[in-house]
Amino acid sequence: MATVVPVDEFVTDEWYPGFKPALDHAGWAVEPFRTFDKADEERFWFLDFHWPRGLTPMGLIWNEDGYSWGTQLAAESLPLPPGRGITQRIAGTHTYAAAIDVTDEWEIGERARRMMQNLPRFLENFEGTWAERRAEVDSWWTHLQSVDLRSLQLPELGGYLRKARQFHKRAFEIHFEIMYPLLANYVGFYGACTEMGIDPGQIAKFLQGYDTKIMETDRALWDLTRKARNAGLGEVFAAHDATAMRAALSAHGGAAAGWLTEFDDFLQVYGYRTEGSCDIALPSWIEDPTPALGMVKTFLLKDTDHDFEAALANAVEEREAAIDAARSSLSREEQEVFDAGLASCQAANFPWWQDDHNYYIDLRVSLPMRWATQQIAEVVGADASDDTIFLFWPELLQVVDGERNFAEFKGIINDRKQYFDHWYGRRASMPKVLGTIPEAVTDPILIEIFGLNSHFLTAVQAAGDDSDVKTLSGVAASRGRARGIARVLTDADELHRVQPGEILVCESTSPNWTPAFAKIAACVCDGGGTLSHAAIVGREYGVPTVTAVGLATVVISDGDEVEVDGTNGTVTVFKRAEHPDEVVSA
Repeated sequence: MATVVPVDEFVTDEWYPGFKPALDHAGWAVEPFRTFDKADEERFWFLDFHWPRGLTPMGLIWNEDGYSWGTQLAAESLPLPPGRGITQRIAGTHTYAAAIDVTDEWEIGERARRMMQNLPRFLENFEGTWAERRAEVDSWWTHLQSVDLRSLQLPELGGYLRKARQFHKRAFEIHFEIMYPLLANYVGFYGACTEMGIDPGQIAKFLQGYDTKIMETDRALWDLTRKARNAGLGEVFAAHDATAMRAALSAHGGAAAGWLTEFDDFLQVYGYRTEGSCDIALPSWIEDPTPALGMVKTFLLKDTDHDFEAALANAVEEREAAIDAARSSLSREEQEVFDAGLASCQAANFPWWQDDHNYYIDLRVSLPMRWATQQIAEVVGADASDDTIFLFWPELLQVVDGERNFAEFKGIINDRKQYFDHWYGRRASMPKVLGTIPEAVTDPILIEIFGLNSHFLTAVQAAGDDSDVKTLSGVAASRGRARGIARVLTDADELHRVQPGEILVCESTSPNWTPAFAKIAACVCDGGGTLSHAAIVGREYGVPTVTAVGLATVVISDGDEVEVDGTNGTVTVFKRAEHPDEVVSA
């Protein structure tokens, strides 16, 4: 009998207090984003790790423009044989997602035929296509960044806001237009490899060892760390919390002043990124440099700098060894199939693109809308700069178009802020899945990126029987073994406080978590497949990583002593923390 996790608690017709949408303010290709109803219990829903804080009313635009419109449009355009994209429901402020499955065997075959007509053209032109799309995103970005919002009146700010959303929507059309073909190609190669008897745990390694813009950012942070150490600023960093670091360095003067100048130059290049994907509520490093300064602070605690060249060389060596081992087990005919598939996947490299594109899209495209809402808050006399992100899109348009006075919304904004805080506090206890848990998942994004594989499904089916669990199993995402103190994080807010040598335990990581891989001993994630961010970065940085554990953040407590075996995909709790609620300080 199938395991069913009830949705009853989350059934409502309100998205937030005071807002019942007509579902006519945003387009979708197949199925709209909405709240749960009882019938949804027949489907399988997973708690999405990208937004552990929950989403504000304006933040829910991502579910409309990216998750609904972007995935469904791309899945229909390719088309993706087993699915029509992803749909979402909201539980409180938290996003649950589900695949829109194609179940008719004839239709699946027809979609596969059309995909095989379209896919070769895409793969042959991938490099040029991605360069064109990246240039398009950069053009939008440069234009929107160049506008002096302080010079605009309210109606003009409304025009900028609409244009910023147009950019946001177009960026995610591009995102999934590129993602689905790359992933489909990888899945095809993966299937061919497994049919030829190649170890599935080795296949993702064939595509590692390639540099990305996210790794470029990390190298620049380490360069700043070396300069701080050489300038004798270690004591200043050690003596102050990251939130007060800039003021402390400014007061210190001398070498610190020169270092801050270089830090500001770094921010102009790499600072337009947020501590989470696609969330209008999050400031960039330009607005709040605490995450970057805090990372430098903890980097300085390491005895040695992270050796990027050695890590890259090791990733390349492991890649080539894995390829040679795979080829040596094949016949000549099989080698020809393998070589052709490998060449295609290396030329149109999903793991490389998965990290690289985040610099251009996921970590920055919400910022123009954020800037617009903040300036609108200033013009209308809001009590706080974030008041306007607690309005929904139709409501904010009414304000900028002069149809309603902002003062009418002040009461409901306060109610919604309290609602957001309530659900933020509930995140750790939210069910990992809702609805009917299937025997298997077919959507390749859900398997390879979100990690909804057999490990994950088995773990969540056993939820509630975890009180005495001391050994967990998951995907052996990045080889090696490490033992240390667990640092369990719900979101990235405290990531810069993670100490060198600790074991990062989380729902899953996003690109903004990458700098931590240069100081942690290992990583454990509830979700994530072989192509998830944690798996990709774990391999590139040489950090033992196990993903798709299912209940790591439930079973492991902050301060537990754990061992991570990234080669075999196991996590063992050796010693429970005496005071698991203590928060590490830095």
